[in-house]
Amino acid sequence: MEVQFELKGEFIALCDLLKTTGIADSGGQGKAFVADGIVTVDGAIELRKTAKIRVGQVVECFDNRITIVKAT
Repeated sequence: MEVQFELKGEFIALCDLLKTTGIADSGGQGKAFVADGIVTVDGAIELRKTAKIRVGQVVECFDNRITIVKAT
C-alpha cells in the first residue's frame, strides 16, 4: 500500500503515524514494530519509537510506504 499522509503540524511521532495510517492497530503495536527493527525512515532502520517524522520523509513498514506531505 502506498499512502500520502498530510501532516498538519511540524511533526508526528513515528509510533503515532503507524497507528494513524492503520499499519498498527494501536500505539503499542506501532512501538513494537519499531523496536523489532521492521520500520525504516528514508531507507534506514529507525529504532526510536517517537522519532519526529516531518514533511518530505518516507516511512516504510511491511509492504506499506508512507510519504509525508504538507497538509493543504
